[in-house]
Order: sequence, then C-alpha cells, then structure tokens
Amino acid sequence: MNSEGTAAPTATGVVVVELPLGDAAASFNLEKAVCSHGLFMMAPNHWDPQSKTLQRPLRLSLDPHHEDHEASLMVQISHPLHSLHALRLCVYGTNSLSTQHQHYLLDQVRRMLRLSNEENWRIRDFQEVHEEAKNRGFGRVFRSPTLFEDMVKCILLCNCQWSRTLSMAKALCELQLELQLPLSNESLANAANKTISGCQTVETNQFVPKTPAGKESKKNPGVCKSSINLANRFAEVKETEENANLERSVQISDCFQPLEGKEVSSCTKIGNFPSPRELASLDEKFLAKRCNLGYRAGRIMNLAREIVDGRVRLRELEDICGTLSLPEYDKLAEKLKVIDGFGPFTCANVLMCMGFYHVIPTDSETIRHLEQVHAKSSMIQTVQRDVEVIYGKYAPFQFLAYWSEVWQFYEEWFGKLSEMSPSDYKLITAANMRPKRNGKKKKKRIKLSVADI
Repeated sequence: MNSEGTAAPTATGVVVVELPLGDAAASFNLEKAVCSHGLFMMAPNHWDPQSKTLQRPLRLSLDPHHEDHEASLMVQISHPLHSLHALRLCVYGTNSLSTQHQHYLLDQVRRMLRLSNEENWRIRDFQEVHEEAKNRGFGRVFRSPTLFEDMVKCILLCNCQWSRTLSMAKALCELQLELQLPLSNESLANAANKTISGCQTVETNQFVPKTPAGKESKKNPGVCKSSINLANRFAEVKETEENANLERSVQISDCFQPLEGKEVSSCTKIGNFPSPRELASLDEKFLAKRCNLGYRAGRIMNLAREIVDGRVRLRELEDICGTLSLPEYDKLAEKLKVIDGFGPFTCANVLMCMGFYHVIPTDSETIRHLEQVHAKSSMIQTVQRDVEVIYGKYAPFQFLAYWSEVWQFYEEWFGKLSEMSPSDYKLITAANMRPKRNGKKKKKRIKLSVADI
C-alpha cells in the first residue's frame, strides 16, 4: 500500500483516509500512543474511552504559499481491528480531499503519534534497554500536530495547578472558534470585556514554581471563573456570512457521525488550537481575561508575533533536529531560551516534544515522584542532579524511562487513564496522590460512570 495513504468518500460530508503504519504496525497501539502524556487531555484533543478514538480539529491548507490561508476540519482517528496495518481517519465537513490536502492532514497525525522511521528506531532502542516499558507497550509520547501548539501548551504547564492548565487550553480553543465569526477583533474584544466584567475572580492555588520565572500576582481582578462563549452574543449574523464561515471552520456539534456502528462521543462545541496569526493581532489584556492566562498571555502573544514577523522560524527549528544529537539540542536550546518565558522547564518540555529524550524537565511534580517512589528527598536546586543519578543508565532515553515510571504511578492511583472520563482529568494532581499520615499509600481511584464516558 502507498505509504502516503488512500482516501475514499463515504457519507455526505465525510472522507475516509487511511494512514499506513509501515514498520510500526507490528507493535503500534493507538490507545497507548495517545494516552501517554497529559497533552492528550488538553483541548482540542478528545479521547473517547468507549470507541477508543481520538477526535480533534486539524488544519487544512487552502494555499501552500500562505500559512494564514487555512481552515479547520474535524478528524476522528481510529485503529480498526480489521485493518491493523493502517489507521483510519474520518475527515468531516468535506466531500473530497486533494492529494496535497491528504498529505497535509496525515503529516499532522504522524507528528502527534510520532510515526516516523526515526521515532520507530528510537522506540525500539529504548525498549531494548527498558524491558518493563517494552512489556507495557510504552515508548511513544503523545504531542501536538504543530510545534507552536506544543510550545504554548508547555507555557500553560508552568506555575499553576493541572486543572487550570486544562481550562486555559480549552478557553484558547473556544476563543479560536469565536474568532471565526464575521466580526472585527475590536468588536469581539469589546463584547468580551462587557461579559467578563461581571464574572467572579478566580482563586489562584499555585503549585511550587516549575520555572525560575516569578509567580503571577494572586490579585487578578476581572478574570472569568469559567470560559465565556462570546458566540452567543452574536447570533444575529447574516445567513450568508454564517454559511461562508462554516465552510472555513467545522463545528464539532455538526461533524460527528457514527463510527462502525458506534455512536461517537459528543464534545463541547470548541474550535481548533489558535494559530500564531490568529493570536498575534489580539489585545494582550483581552486575551489574558478571556482565557484566564494571567502573565502567560504576554508570553504567548510575544511568541505568536515573533513567529508571524519571522523572528522565530518554526520550520527552521524543526529542521535543526536532524539526527537529534547533543550539539543539535544545544543549538535549539540556545534559540529557545531567548524567547520570553522559555525557562529551563519549558525549554526541556518543548525539546522533549521535538524528540530529545536525554533531558528530564524537572519541577515540583518530579520532586514529589522521587520522594514517593524512590524515597529520595530533593529540592528544586538538586532535583536535576538526582534524576540523572537515577535514570542516567538509560541514556539517551532518560526522559522516557522517567515518564514510563511516572505514567505507571498515575495509573496505580487513578486507574487506567485511557478509560477515565474527561471530566475527571482535573483530579490528577499532587494533592490527590499524597499518602496518609500513617505512611500507607492509599490509591485514590476515580469512579467512572457510564454517563460520564
């Protein structure tokens, strides 16, 4: 079969594309490849525990010479039992896809699931030195379809609880959908400010700092406790404008259809993750309030504008990776650390997403893990040295060894994360993994209801 995949039209508004797995087919498991890192829990990703499918919008380039000429289509990724050699992509909201468009979508899926020859070799090499990970099928660490989305989400991981990280990602995707309305940014911002002014202030329960950057102020008046759906304020748009907009952005509520006789999980109406161009023209204060980003709004805006202006070239950064050697890592780290907000933790996470596994991003969660699993008392000043002592024998895959252990620990406490209701993702916090005072470790498994799933 052609390694580039094949496409076939099915029902109206749906095209099915096959993505051959090639050499990865013998050991590939979609559930393990997706549910391997907290990024899979962050919007617009939606893992459905029943159908074992990943659903999210992906971008479709309308003009290969202009990155701002893009639309989003909802894509549902599955791995049918009758077709173990290939993944099945249901692309909603279109009756046909050109070969070029297919390649564009498939490249995004390959990136998320790390389906490259280089990654296949590295997973094999890692599992040769880590038999337990091999037995559990661990090796692929989920990431985003674009480097920009990874970079922003790594910023969202800093200095806050996991529940807030999830809500910020969701708010950004809701904002992206709202930006598709035929309204000016000025009108959107004005309406947002009117709505936000009536909201309560969010309680800011901070984690121990994950980067050397200073914490944001706890005094953050005017920030919404929940995301604001601005689209409801503009229901009176012209029908012709609505139809034109729908051609550019497929809404989740309209695109899901049954998969192999099973009802597909319905998600909250949400957009794609915003592109640099979509964010670059916004007002920083509006973005901070709308998405409850705090000081992160400035960092995200600066990153988006530097990308749009050409000062940060994402394609060039990914091209540097090459053989994923130490000199390449150092070169990339130098380029990243000059970006506002990219401290050691954020840089290490971004570089992990790019395929470098020899540096472990360390934070308060690392300190907790070493204490509970290895009875090792660490501090933020010593934790990097401590993880190297413990995981150094797995070089150059120290992160994979560490994360395999962390992920297994999470599942001991909460149950299989791929079977967890998305509404319970916010409960995966250090506070819910503390042993009782008598020293006995109590597993806090989350009860899943059929209604939640």
